[in-house]
Amino acid sequence: MKIKQVVSRLFIAALGASTLATGAAQSVSAAPSGPVKRVLLISVDGLHSSDLSSYIAANPKSTLAALAGMGVWYPNASGNKPTDSFAGLMGIVTGGTPKATGIYYDDSYDRKLSPPGSNCSTIGTEVLYDGSIDADPTRIDGGVGYDQSQLPRNPYNGCQVVYPHQYLRVNTIFEVAKAYGFTTAWADKHLSYEIVRGPSGGGVNDLFTPEIDSANGTTNSITKTQAYDDLKVQAVLRWIKGWDHTGAYKMTAPAIFGMNFQAVSVGQKLKGNGYTDAAGTPSKGLASSLAFVDQSLGKMVTTLKQWNQFDSTLIIITAKHGQSPIDPTQRRIIDSNVIPGIVDGVKKGLLAQATQDDVALLWLTDSSKTQDVVNALRANAANAGVADILYGDSLKAQFGDPTVDSRVPDIIVQPQIGVIYTSPKGTKLAEHGGFSQNDANVALLIANPGLKAGVNTASVQTTQIAPTILQSLGMDPNWLQAVKLEKTAALPGLAMK
Repeated sequence: MKIKQVVSRLFIAALGASTLATGAAQSVSAAPSGPVKRVLLISVDGLHSSDLSSYIAANPKSTLAALAGMGVWYPNASGNKPTDSFAGLMGIVTGGTPKATGIYYDDSYDRKLSPPGSNCSTIGTEVLYDGSIDADPTRIDGGVGYDQSQLPRNPYNGCQVVYPHQYLRVNTIFEVAKAYGFTTAWADKHLSYEIVRGPSGGGVNDLFTPEIDSANGTTNSITKTQAYDDLKVQAVLRWIKGWDHTGAYKMTAPAIFGMNFQAVSVGQKLKGNGYTDAAGTPSKGLASSLAFVDQSLGKMVTTLKQWNQFDSTLIIITAKHGQSPIDPTQRRIIDSNVIPGIVDGVKKGLLAQATQDDVALLWLTDSSKTQDVVNALRANAANAGVADILYGDSLKAQFGDPTVDSRVPDIIVQPQIGVIYTSPKGTKLAEHGGFSQNDANVALLIANPGLKAGVNTASVQTTQIAPTILQSLGMDPNWLQAVKLEKTAALPGLAMK
């Protein structure tokens, strides 16, 4: 209970009545004209499609089972690749892949920006949008702002800092909803998730981003992570009731709102937990997190019913990413210095940036050396755990040309299943970011009492969620720039009874 009291006090004190009142004043008492009046969007980070089906089978009286009974389940859904949280969420809320959004990872590189704290005399920099950019990363509220010295700078705009929402190249569902006059709300794990506001910076009326990496040591404990997630659950319950996330100010109940859960992801990764076998049987800790998510969803459903909103709410359960490996015997730690060492062996200073988890994204200072680096990686494939290398024409087809687009990696290394690039002493049991089935095949369930329930086995992408949300609310999906660019279709097989 202590963490709840602290975060409420900090957010109310730091944000103040004026800021929240301004957000509320911008709300319009508008409602979609169709049977669906609002969408509750939930990302259970790490939740595989197989986790969802296994949980429902083992818990037929659960909330997830009840939602599946009135919904459409897509067992062959894939998240954005790379399967990073930032890239994954952007796919869900914009309808676009990194080729359209420009978002590859929360830790990436841009050849046209300048380093944080610089005078912009250097061009090309790592772009890091995680808890480290908070004004005070030790506080649960992140210090309610950013440390300007930690933000990248734009040499073509007076060397001004670049905020996360400014880094996104396309608009979001929240911006479209605001343009239609609707209220929006979202809760996530870092202040940097204000990126959901979109390039305009105004897409979300009420944004709640308690810092998961604060001094509380949240991700070192499943219990603490569940308590942290419950802060966001309480925010969702307040939004349903027509309050802001603190419960201090009235606001119009949002038409698009939701949150992410971290408990499952932590349960998959934390030493002593994870999965117990290749079939994906959850450990006690992971099972606890799955049950916690289900119980939390149950609270949301109950509150929607109490406020006569359940029948008119489309509930979407998905995940920004999966996690690899599921089979604990496949886990293999490879020193994160191995691949940078191989690149350095081709030419000193050639590596501009390496982002590594169960994938390796490589940006080079000289793209003409790409083939040389690929040859070196292949020669050291066994030592580096390399399974596949994406570069050249195959990379261009999926992401664009790194010599034209300042954010596209020169090389993407997909390691063997189970490989995690980290410290040799690393204890994490799984990671994400890669292109494997374990990483990409995420849960996707769309539920509403009026839907014709069933299983749709089509291969779908989580980018299709964005146009589906707008379409269900009677908005034009083509207002989303990424949808127009990539011709993203709404999800198939959704029909009211």
